[in-house]
Amino acid sequence: MHEFEQIEILLAEDSEADAEMTMRALRRNNLANHLVWVKDGAEALDFIFRRGAYAQRPEGAPKLVLLDLKMPKVDGIEVLRQVKSNEETRTIPVVMLTSSAEERDIVASYSLGVNSYIVKPVDFASFVDEVAKAGCYWVLVNRLPGTAAGSRR
Repeated sequence: MHEFEQIEILLAEDSEADAEMTMRALRRNNLANHLVWVKDGAEALDFIFRRGAYAQRPEGAPKLVLLDLKMPKVDGIEVLRQVKSNEETRTIPVVMLTSSAEERDIVASYSLGVNSYIVKPVDFASFVDEVAKAGCYWVLVNRLPGTAAGSRR
């Protein structure tokens, strides 16, 4: 199987520690089988829009994007802006998973169409729990346009 087949979750996170905790939480709930981790916003955009290093990846959008707000090269707000302003990608659920509890970041994210905004808890157990709940909802419960009720890709 090709590395990017059946992509369900794109994790855009520059912190290796936070990415590892996120992946661990998703693994515990069997949600990390089809996950790609990118370390900056430019790489996230390349993956989503199939360009650069990801130009040859198979067609298909992630079922969920977990997006950090403060990343190098391109920040999460700009990634969100580009995803939600494009006809082909605007229905991809995007969850901002960030340490910022700043009201302006929350307002900016929702004004651009973020589907959910989660502030990363400092406590490891709480962090794992929040990620697991978000992953379960967006990957297992939520229905996207073009998917039959009761079916998962």
